[in-house]
Amino acid sequence: MAKKQFAVIGMGRFGSSVARAISEMGFEVLAIDTDEQRTQDVVNIVTHAVSADSTDEEALRALGIRNFDVVVVSIGQDIQASILTTLILKDLGVPRIIAKAQNELHGKVLNKIGADKVIYPERDMGLRVAHHLVSPNIMDFIELSSDHSIIELQATSQMIGQNLKQLNVRAKFGCNVMAIKNNGKMNISPQADDPIKPDDVLIIVGANKDIQKMEIQYSTP
Repeated sequence: MAKKQFAVIGMGRFGSSVARAISEMGFEVLAIDTDEQRTQDVVNIVTHAVSADSTDEEALRALGIRNFDVVVVSIGQDIQASILTTLILKDLGVPRIIAKAQNELHGKVLNKIGADKVIYPERDMGLRVAHHLVSPNIMDFIELSSDHSIIELQATSQMIGQNLKQLNVRAKFGCNVMAIKNNGKMNISPQADDPIKPDDVLIIVGANKDIQKMEIQYSTP
């Protein structure tokens, strides 16, 4: 199966961060921005970087944007350009459109015109910071829905030396360990009897109420 192809429109702080992260995961990424300097800044990070006006339907068509599996609209302050770009992408038949919103009203408009998912980086960042403050071992927090999330949990002193069978987070908290990261390497099929090492980061998915129980349990190193 061919790997998904991504396009990110808008190479501001958020867009360039998304483009870099997807690229580092091994996916093809097309970066688009009207500002040529911004595209030059990411040219060595992504697969392709082009300067183009995303509100120009012909320009997007020429880039073959409809062939990309996911397009992220991360245009900064220009709400009108964000809305028009999303409309054009929808009209061109892009399979999945993720759009960044400045505020709730902007988000409602993006939803109405066909964005598959609307994200609020500033609001979500506040949520992540709150989780980091509650538990220093929570390295990242990603809201999947209003009820479920994924967390990255730095191995605590209680965990180190134990294996997943002994930790038994499913029975204790109703959560599942999806993967374990260590020094940038991702193990997506950890064995039940592999011991947890000091530098391990556990990727855990679960219901928010269950994750909160875990946070309380592991709120100290």
